Amino acid sequence: MTSYLKTTILLAGLTAIFMAVGFLLGGKTGLIIAFVIALGMNLFSYWNSGDMVLSMYGAREVDAYSAPEFHGIVARLAERAGLPMPRVYIIQNDQPNAFATGRDPDHAAVAATTGLLQRLTPEEIAGVMAHELAHVKNRDTLIMTITATIAGAVSMLANFGLFFGGSSNDERGGNPLGMVGAILAAILAPIAATLVQMAISRTREFEADRIGAEICGRPNWLADALTNIHNSANHIPNYQAEAHPATAHLFIANPLSGASMASLFSTHPDMGERVARLRAMAAQTGGFTGGFGGGGRAAPPRDGRSPWGAPPQSSQGGFMPQNRRGPWG
Repeated sequence: MTSYLKTTILLAGLTAIFMAVGFLLGGKTGLIIAFVIALGMNLFSYWNSGDMVLSMYGAREVDAYSAPEFHGIVARLAERAGLPMPRVYIIQNDQPNAFATGRDPDHAAVAATTGLLQRLTPEEIAGVMAHELAHVKNRDTLIMTITATIAGAVSMLANFGLFFGGSSNDERGGNPLGMVGAILAAILAPIAATLVQMAISRTREFEADRIGAEICGRPNWLADALTNIHNSANHIPNYQAEAHPATAHLFIANPLSGASMASLFSTHPDMGERVARLRAMAAQTGGFTGGFGGGGRAAPPRDGRSPWGAPPQSSQGGFMPQNRRGPWG
């Protein structure tokens, strides 16, 4: 409850920043207009932000026929987590990464890049998608997509004000600072919005790691995946994310380039700390954790490869085919 209250306060702060930018650009009139726009954006984001983010990245929806192995992984994890089956998407992008979106578990979607599906093992992919389903289960996806929408609007509004300049002060309640206000908005507003994004995202990532490890049953799967993603993402650019930096916090790992700035204004916790927590969790449980609804520690796998029992015999209905052709079939 405390975590959700904190997130609500942070979202209110992000809305306040948007309104402050409106005031700096247009005085009282700008403040009122920004307030109305913020309300409209929150309503729009509630219903459409998930599809909007997927569209930004050119995500392609797949099913059990077009991507049997990947879709099967998500299906087994969703069942284990007690969640409705989400829509499953693939993004054509070399950087290994993934995110979840949607306003609630009944309207959720998970997306993985082709880079993630090509570079990670099926076990690691399962760890990543379990993390994303943990966000769905925690209802983080609505919070994070609304945050992306508002933060992006803050930056656009600030840049718009800098380009056109702030209106001067007059009896109609124009900008009391004129061009100075526009410059301040352009410089400070995006920084403030990024700081709020950081606070919102970081409060949710550790919890999603923990619950994701419980969903897949093997904390080390997710730890290995995070290590590989971090090592690859550092030298593989994500041009789609660079074009939409306000969506960076949606991903399981920071998709933006620029090591110094990425560490200073990172929307994600330190990767080393995340991996260390998962390793400690694995050590405490002997490498296995109980799934949701099962309680306690899961029994060791009979085949040594999957915590769900015997390995599947085919890619059409199974989790991990013995003859890998790629996680999408």
